[in-house]
Amino acid sequence: MKLIFLHGPPGVGKLTVARELAALTGYRLFHNHLAVDLVSAVFDFGTEPFVRLREGVWLSVFREASERGVSLVFTFNPERTVREGFVAEAVGAVEAAGGEVLFVELTCDVGELERRIETPARAEFGKLRSVEFYRRLKGEGAFDHPPLPGPSLRVDTTGRGPAESARLIAERLGLA
Repeated sequence: MKLIFLHGPPGVGKLTVARELAALTGYRLFHNHLAVDLVSAVFDFGTEPFVRLREGVWLSVFREASERGVSLVFTFNPERTVREGFVAEAVGAVEAAGGEVLFVELTCDVGELERRIETPARAEFGKLRSVEFYRRLKGEGAFDHPPLPGPSLRVDTTGRGPAESARLIAERLGLA
């Protein structure tokens, strides 16, 4: 079992690349908004029960998938409401069942990232769609998070489409 831990800032292309990667590899797509939307239906974003339950959902899915040999592509936006120990717990849960976590960092030119933030497609999951709000959140440290483990791969999505990014990830990580 492999957990492809696809991470990067809002607008970098995590979900679109993850969809392509899942289609290419046959891995299941478990994007972070599934848990966020579930828990935020009851608890406000960032509150103690929200954080605990959101991470509980993520970890439970990782454990079950690992134990059953179901490989996943997971999208993750490192930000300050995520507990510092979450990533280590995720890796531990997967490795305890004999699985492997591969960290893939997506990057993008700031101008392109800000252009993408305003695209209508982001409305599907209630994603951040205001450049002004993104800049304010960033300035307030909302996306500050302890560093993730060194990525197995870093992919710049600025001039690369989702399908091309997914092919690159699959090839470089030996997933295809």
